[in-house]
Amino acid sequence: MVGKKSGKALRDEGLERTDNNMELSSWPQIAPINQKNYYTDYLKRDDQYLAFRLQNEENRNRMAKTAKDRDRALAMAKANDLGIPEAEAEMDGDTQMEDAAETTQTEALGSKVIAIHVGSQNLRIGLASDALPKTVPMVIARKSNVNESEETREPTPKRMKLDDGTPIDPEKMFGSEFSSQYTSMAADLKMHMRQNKRRTLPNSKEMVVNYNRRTVPDTISEHNDPLRIEWTEVTDPAPEYIVGQEALRIPDLSIPRYKLYWPLKYGWCNEKDYENKRLLFLDISLILEEAIKNQLGLTSKKEWPQYSCVFVIPDLYEKAYVTQILEMLMREFAFARVCLIQESLAATFGAGFTSACVVDIGAQKTSICCVEEGMCIENSRINLKYGGADVTDTFIKMMLYDHFPYADINLQRRYDFLLAEELKKNICTMNEASVSVQLYDFHLRVAGQDTRKYTFKAYDEPHLAPMGYFQPSIFDNTQKLMGRRKLIARSVDIYDGQPNDPMSAAQSEILNSIAPPFANGHVNEESQQATLDVQATPSRAQQPSAVSRIQELEATPRSSIAGSPAPEAIGTPQAGGAAAQTQSVQLPRTPVVEDRDDILPIFPLDNAILTSISHAARSDDRKMRDFLGGIMVVGGGSLINGFHAFLEERLQNLRPGFAKEIMIGTPPRDLDPQVVIWKGASIFGKLNTTNDSWIGQLEYDRLGHRLLAYKCMWAY
Repeated sequence: MVGKKSGKALRDEGLERTDNNMELSSWPQIAPINQKNYYTDYLKRDDQYLAFRLQNEENRNRMAKTAKDRDRALAMAKANDLGIPEAEAEMDGDTQMEDAAETTQTEALGSKVIAIHVGSQNLRIGLASDALPKTVPMVIARKSNVNESEETREPTPKRMKLDDGTPIDPEKMFGSEFSSQYTSMAADLKMHMRQNKRRTLPNSKEMVVNYNRRTVPDTISEHNDPLRIEWTEVTDPAPEYIVGQEALRIPDLSIPRYKLYWPLKYGWCNEKDYENKRLLFLDISLILEEAIKNQLGLTSKKEWPQYSCVFVIPDLYEKAYVTQILEMLMREFAFARVCLIQESLAATFGAGFTSACVVDIGAQKTSICCVEEGMCIENSRINLKYGGADVTDTFIKMMLYDHFPYADINLQRRYDFLLAEELKKNICTMNEASVSVQLYDFHLRVAGQDTRKYTFKAYDEPHLAPMGYFQPSIFDNTQKLMGRRKLIARSVDIYDGQPNDPMSAAQSEILNSIAPPFANGHVNEESQQATLDVQATPSRAQQPSAVSRIQELEATPRSSIAGSPAPEAIGTPQAGGAAAQTQSVQLPRTPVVEDRDDILPIFPLDNAILTSISHAARSDDRKMRDFLGGIMVVGGGSLINGFHAFLEERLQNLRPGFAKEIMIGTPPRDLDPQVVIWKGASIFGKLNTTNDSWIGQLEYDRLGHRLLAYKCMWAY
């Protein structure tokens, strides 16, 4: 081991340390902090966030402007007292006050705010100052070698055929499962009508079938048809795409062919019909762009930076969709400001309610959420994947089952799709007094052909088709999960990699009750009990634990939620009662919900409403009664005649202890239920002085979609 050298040896070798009183560096030397106790206020005050700083700066500027206007008005008043000519003083003062008032009035009325509500089937768009929105089909037609009906080659509803391709008997073309359910629903309806002392004819079905079998259409020449359709003419050169109502009126056999694309389906992005994510959102952008130009008259994109936008998103949204839409509105459309609002909250704004249980029945999805004091109760949110389009499809299937004279109807064809929607709108009813053998007619109009007039009879089909809301197994749910997650991956947390899309306790409970077991046979307690119930009675939907808690609260016997008439259902033993009683507290999310994307949320509407309310009330009897008495039904799927009274009766039969409190409300002032959500968004867009949810261009340039964590009124 080498010994330590002396100072003389270091000096001789030139290694002796000398001090010349110079610092090692010109940088300031910072002493290390004491690791035992130190504190920082970084990002712990609002004034350290850009969003809050810009908001406070805007408020200060507004206050300064108001003070200057007030001082100017006082100065003009004093100038009049000093003898300045009255006409000149009045002119100057009035001009300035009018300018200020005009600016304030323009902002208050929302003439520079665009409200957008995007649905699976329709887009509603308009200025916040408009009384009602413009409605545009959410569809785009693109040039293609074949149209949508030629591409699928199978009609919708799908029919079964023999091996040689020949059609089979209408009563067998939809399979034994549909036939048995349809027959069972018809028998239950007949029994329910007899219990209510309604007159029924024993041979009603035979009358309908015999008439429909032998009827033939009448031909009407085109020049004798006063309601002939103006079809979209394809110009030369043919455009690459056509959007909205004009796309639905393109002849199926046009030259060149056009294929329809619906960017949204069942409240999700339509990943099934698209090859890449970019084209999907490009179609959404094109539809919105054409609507702004044609419906709002803003033909020049240079004007758009002067406008703000309120965009409606679902209650249970997907973050990937929200961030992509926000990017589109801020970058491609270059709006000055953008604000997001949830559907149920917008519905309460539109109706003027402070709290309600909002049931939004759209074309392809149904959402339920309880709103209290201007906030959506997170654990009450439910999203079900059925709506008015399923009623249309089921109604056509039932009519074909009863030998509908237009047996070649195909909902993939544009004119047949519009015809089916019209028939559902005009014929379907949930009023039992209207269930009788009745004669109807319709006109079939095809481009390039003479109009054909059909007559047909219907009995219980117009009533049983919308009954699918309460027995959704009658709907065709086989195609709804196809293509799911093919293009858009699930949003995950950047730190732990776990899915971070919003989920509610009510939605989790519904998914757990209908979820099949895992492949390895391990199931959680709820799923195991639901599986036992499925094995016991396959045709019966499952009773959620939240509904059981309501029954325990009112101390009434548990009832079945089968599709049979409600009076018979009362008193039916509950197979899952033991499991339900163990669910007295809210359960955390289970792997069945978190790790599997192949569970389609299909559940009876009345039980879903009770599940949502039970999670919103949290065993509070007062809240329970308030929400049961404030159920508001909106959306185009609720426009069926007698639907509100029927739903109210179903809920009262399920919960007789709350029968006096249960009330189904409609939007006030005779407002169309289809536009209530848009109306709420337009009202929200006018609250410039009290709305802190606006996202501006400057802050979005710096922070991007991270701003949503600070700007959204809910926990994003």
